[in-house]
Amino acid sequence: MPATPTDRPPHDRVAATLAWGTAVAHPLLFLAGLRTGPYRPTELRFFLTAVAVGLTLPLVRRNPPAALGLLLAGMLAAATTRPDAVFLYLPVLAADAVVGRIALLYPLRILLPTALGALGAQIAAATYTTSGQDVFVSTVVALALALLTAGLLGRSVRERRSHAAELRVATAAEAVAAERLRIARELHDVVAHSIGVIAIQAGVGRRVIDTRPAEARNALATIETTGRETLAGLRRTLGALRGAAADGRPAPRDPAPGLADLERLAASTADAGVRVELRHLGNPDVSLPPEVDLAAYRIVQESLTNVVRHAAVPTCRVTVERRADTLLVEIADDGRGTPCAEPGGGYGLVGMRERAALLGGSLSAGPRPGGGFHVTALLPLPDLLEGTPAP
Repeated sequence: MPATPTDRPPHDRVAATLAWGTAVAHPLLFLAGLRTGPYRPTELRFFLTAVAVGLTLPLVRRNPPAALGLLLAGMLAAATTRPDAVFLYLPVLAADAVVGRIALLYPLRILLPTALGALGAQIAAATYTTSGQDVFVSTVVALALALLTAGLLGRSVRERRSHAAELRVATAAEAVAAERLRIARELHDVVAHSIGVIAIQAGVGRRVIDTRPAEARNALATIETTGRETLAGLRRTLGALRGAAADGRPAPRDPAPGLADLERLAASTADAGVRVELRHLGNPDVSLPPEVDLAAYRIVQESLTNVVRHAAVPTCRVTVERRADTLLVEIADDGRGTPCAEPGGGYGLVGMRERAALLGGSLSAGPRPGGGFHVTALLPLPDLLEGTPAP
């Protein structure tokens, strides 16, 4: 609910009282300034006119329509004394400026009648200060054009502000959507591979628990280790998303995984029953940008997860080739294909394509002509790798 006058702070009530008091005094001071008589200096009358107009400024900020009404009332009262037209120029300009502010702050249903009323009051005042039909007509045209200009300027600023606000909202919505996609990709990549390993080992343990207890124990140990690593990864991810740990201190930010962790990833994939043949081509000593390193690792991780789940093969091949301006990542197997490659089959390939596209690269995935499935990603590298000899 809007604050009532009694709910406002004391200093705000005092400021409002002063704004209204000085604005109400405007017509009286304006009229008194013009009635000082011809024996008074013209400069004094101009000064009193400026002071009278300035009294309305505090109210213009709080209530522009009320300030406009008082300005027009003072102008009409002063016009009845038939002063020189030059003494009304400043009140007319001030009224036009207030109309411009009303155009900025209020909708058209308030602006239009307010502007027409202001124009009518100005025309009425002009009947006292002009002589001759030609002069009166030209004065009315000038008054109308000046008022129209002020209104258009106010509406223009209002539309620009509205457009800027819409752009900010749209930008914020896009940022939220992008962040949600990033979170979804990270959570999927952190969990999917580990869950695949756990599922495979659980199946192995169930089948051999009666006949080969030692192998069942190994499977359970792998499940335990993988589960703990997954929980730790989830805690790190969620902690980074929340921005703080449970005790209120900043959450620890562990280094993001990269291609240097492929050996460990291959070992966990081997625990799931698929041996990974790793090939590194190019110059392995050249450091990659963190975002490229992470994207390449996640693409390999998701591809190996799909091999474990769907390919039904004992081995697969992973090739990482560092070229002068691109990083090639290729994962291939000789299995029966990957069902999640079909449209709507899963989020893995979608996430991989999004990662490659965000870096300006490309990713292709599909069945191989001779059987099996392949994933190929080309990720562009920045200028820091220029000059690296190609293999």
